[in-house]
Amino acid sequence: METDTTSIDLVMLVDDNDTDNFISKRIIEITRFSKRVESKSSGKAALDFIRENENNPENLPSLIFLDINMPIVDGFVFLYEFEKFNEIVRNKCKVIILSSSDNKRDIDKIVNNNHVIKFITKPLTETALEEIKLNNI
Repeated sequence: METDTTSIDLVMLVDDNDTDNFISKRIIEITRFSKRVESKSSGKAALDFIRENENNPENLPSLIFLDINMPIVDGFVFLYEFEKFNEIVRNKCKVIILSSSDNKRDIDKIVNNNHVIKFITKPLTETALEEIKLNNI
């Protein structure tokens, strides 16, 4: 009998770049990091998804891989809006920044956010996912 080593049920990718979302989703699927992957191409779509599932914690992602630089609702606006969700949502959904930004001010500002648990530079790799699992994030 094969045992399922996947401990994460749902991961959400939030990035306006479809290619980055595709690559991240494939690496998550190949490594069996998560049972399900939900891709959103904007911060607004991600917030709407969380709002729709706010009262169904089992439908919420355990991890959100969030890009910083997106049009309209960027990573900073997403985190500002995320702060308004109830405690159940904020505790269930851990945010990992997945960005190509190397702007030190952006990075410092975002990693000091209470809900951000890690900063990863694109692209998402198997090594980065292993590190997340090892640290029980």
